[in-house]
Amino acid sequence: MNEKKNNVRVLLTSSNGFVGHHICEHLLKTTDWDIVCIDRLSNPSNKGYDKLRDINVFDDSRIKLYQHDLNMPIGDGLAAEMGSFDYILHVAAASHVDNSISNPLPFVKNNVNSVLTMLEYSRSLVSKGLKKFLYFSTDEVYGTAPFGVDYAEGDRYNPGNPYSASKASAECLCYAYSNTYKVPIVITNAMNILGERQDGEKFLPKIINCVLDGVVLPIHSDPTKTQAGLRHYIHARNVASAIVFVLKETSELLDNIDSSLGKFHIVGEKEYDNLALAKLVASYVGKELKYEMVDFHSQRPGHDLRYSMSGDKLALLGWSVPVTIEESIKNIVDWSLKDENLHWLGK
Repeated sequence: MNEKKNNVRVLLTSSNGFVGHHICEHLLKTTDWDIVCIDRLSNPSNKGYDKLRDINVFDDSRIKLYQHDLNMPIGDGLAAEMGSFDYILHVAAASHVDNSISNPLPFVKNNVNSVLTMLEYSRSLVSKGLKKFLYFSTDEVYGTAPFGVDYAEGDRYNPGNPYSASKASAECLCYAYSNTYKVPIVITNAMNILGERQDGEKFLPKIINCVLDGVVLPIHSDPTKTQAGLRHYIHARNVASAIVFVLKETSELLDNIDSSLGKFHIVGEKEYDNLALAKLVASYVGKELKYEMVDFHSQRPGHDLRYSMSGDKLALLGWSVPVTIEESIKNIVDWSLKDENLHWLGK
């Protein structure tokens, strides 16, 4: 019987989610690792469509999928069936800011409970060769970024809404488990992520739909309605590339003295305001953009005009964005407009 060239095993949570299925796709394309997936498989925004099996490199011989709600502990039976892992990627989280503002209690409980479940489970794997537990976090833990400010790894938290507070809380638990139980943990903070099969309420598919349907797109802006919100957008596959780089090419882990160690920012290569992004998308769709500047941030506290992080650390370590934001967006638009993919836009 032929032995596998590489027996690296990775556990991925939320494998059927937006970011998770792109990470899975990247692992299938660029590694020979075996992938075990945990997913609740209950996201109503999927509309019954299976993101994971829609990727054209899906390989049943390398993927095992388990349905489990991470609000519940991982029992001994499931743990025994899954086995041990080299890497754990905890990507699962509720991520819709509006939902966290309108109904914070179950939202925050879900995000905190899921990381507790995975950290407790990871404690049992430290003696079995676990190399890294990666917690996938967000730029929003730092709060709004004034113009000229790009937060660096280790800067203070200042979450502006329940979603970002739940992610900051989870990061603090990671520090605690690293310090107390010696779980080998790293944290990545990613900026606003785009990609194929993104849920319809997110900004990019909303732009495409508004342009296709000739509907006015609201653009969140400052109180003067002259400055749109700003983000460093990045494609999910570029994020996946950075995650694999952190796993394979870095040795830092969280540290109880230096809060910058074991933290890695995943940042798009340039800053776009949301109006400029919408105009770029419309140009690729080939139709007119109708829009209205809306002072949404003043009307709805908890939404921030600008987020920004420094990407210098990963850049100095040797990672760079593989595909530019302009090429990424064109690829997403072209893919979304194919007849066989229109259902992801709700068409």
